[in-house]
Amino acid sequence: MVEFLTKTEVEAILSVPDRETWIGRRDHALLTVAVQTGLRVAELTGLRREDVVLTTGPHVRCRGKGRKKRSTPLTAGSVTTLREWLKSHDGQPNSPLFPSRHGTPLSTDAVEWLVRKYSTVAASRCPSLATRRITPHVLRHSAAMFLRQAGVDISVIALWLGHESIASTQIYMHADLALKQRALDRTTQPEATPNRYRPPDSLLAYLDAL
Repeated sequence: MVEFLTKTEVEAILSVPDRETWIGRRDHALLTVAVQTGLRVAELTGLRREDVVLTTGPHVRCRGKGRKKRSTPLTAGSVTTLREWLKSHDGQPNSPLFPSRHGTPLSTDAVEWLVRKYSTVAASRCPSLATRRITPHVLRHSAAMFLRQAGVDISVIALWLGHESIASTQIYMHADLALKQRALDRTTQPEATPNRYRPPDSLLAYLDAL
């Protein structure tokens, strides 16, 4: 099974950063973009302010594996969050979208650390997180599963995530089917096991005589 979060778990994590502080606003914006776009951690840390388009057709542009460029749409919630972040943090167009205190791009280790930190804190209000090891890649899987559960075609999800082959995206279809099967299993009554119909001997004798 693919490791992914529920919407309740995501909301618990996003509620942790203190948005009254610079660091909290940055981290909340980063986590929001990560779980909505499904960008790889290296793609997140490589984003520049100029890569964000918040007007008509809002999206983020990134450079993925093989230096291939792609654009990923942004939801209204992500647009609002990014507008608040950009408004509170000045910078040049080519400045990192999510900088460190020194203005340099965050390292992948730093992103992994902050994801782990906020997940640990969120576990106090969302116990299901306590036994999970949450990484940036789990946020990526979560974005894909939210799309799949919304009925988005698997080929579209492959383009969304920047997969070169649709085969890499099949795991989300299998995970979605497994999730639905578990839900179906929970609704089946134990005593409702089907019985095979066995005709009485008199009926079989009548049919044989026809």
